[in-house]
Amino acid sequence: MQGVAKLYRVGEETVHALRGVDLAIGANELVAVMGPSGSGKSTLMNILGCLDVPTSGRYRLDGRDVAALSQADLAQVRGRRIGFVFQTFELLARQTALRNVELPMIYSGASASQRKRRAVEALERVGLGDRMGHRPNQMSGGQRQRVAIARAIVQRPALLLADEPTGNLDTQTGEEILDLFADLHREGQTIVVVTHEPDVAARCRRIVRIRDGRVESDECREP
Repeated sequence: MQGVAKLYRVGEETVHALRGVDLAIGANELVAVMGPSGSGKSTLMNILGCLDVPTSGRYRLDGRDVAALSQADLAQVRGRRIGFVFQTFELLARQTALRNVELPMIYSGASASQRKRRAVEALERVGLGDRMGHRPNQMSGGQRQRVAIARAIVQRPALLLADEPTGNLDTQTGEEILDLFADLHREGQTIVVVTHEPDVAARCRRIVRIRDGRVESDECREP
């Protein structure tokens, strides 16, 4: 990101959600983004995930200038180059774990057998090889979040975005999910975790703090 600003019109008022953010995240980084409510971290995440575009400034993802992409191109980038993990899991209740993980590949051109093979691999990777036929209501919160992570990584994205990924989990289960993120990071996955929890941020090598739409601090710690 270079000089990224985001303005919203709310009635007669202009809201400055981001104010000239400069931020570079390299491949295979594990970064926490922190900030109080209203700081701009959600807007930052939406732009990183190509769910929104800057009002001004430039955002390049994996070498591509996002502003130059059409809506169809943006949808393709979101589907193939970015994986999303949400606090509320966002799984389809009537579908099995395997089917939930297959869904991002429906429009990828992969055959049914290819989709199933990659979904099985992703579920085995997150430790759910024995839960593939279960529906979300047959799984614990931690297992559901693992399904969500499998779904997020099945397309082998350039960037994995996690929004408060442990917010609905108990402490022990949350630690297990953070251990999984650490394993994925060691394997080369680039991960950005948006969180307000210091314990979650402490598991990340780098912590970026946002306040009033600006980067307040950007700290890297020794591994």
